[in-house]
Amino acid sequence: MRYIQRISSVSLESAEDILQEVFIKVYRNLNDYDPQFSFSPWIYRIAHNETINSFKKLNKLKTIPLETDEKDAAQLIQMLQSDDDLPQALATKEHQEKVQSALQLLTPAYRDVLILRYLEDMDYQQISDVLHKPIGTVATLINRAKYQFKDIALKLNLKPL
Repeated sequence: MRYIQRISSVSLESAEDILQEVFIKVYRNLNDYDPQFSFSPWIYRIAHNETINSFKKLNKLKTIPLETDEKDAAQLIQMLQSDDDLPQALATKEHQEKVQSALQLLTPAYRDVLILRYLEDMDYQQISDVLHKPIGTVATLINRAKYQFKDIALKLNLKPL
């Protein structure tokens, strides 16, 4: 549910509907699950696809804004900081809102990998399984996403407190 809400702009009720469809698809396709792979990325992939499909059905798949709370925004900054020298302390509400704005301005592919890596705490292999992309591509996307996030953060004047 949290992942669906993070990658979409749907209401709670719509997110619940999407999640219900995810569970139905998981149940129907459980026999097709390959135990050689991790179970969690398989479900995330179904949730990802179902969220995208729901937008296609509604003809609203232009951009999918990220909805995250202040805690998630602060957590993302802390995690990215250790990887890419981002500003050290973005604790005020104003800064957290700028962080959320920066996340919303990322291209969907970059936003997806950052959400999966830093907010959903998945490793590269799991992200690869969810997005059906090679691990090398995942690493490249994460690296580029961090640079794009940093550029956007600078444009929004996100500086250390």
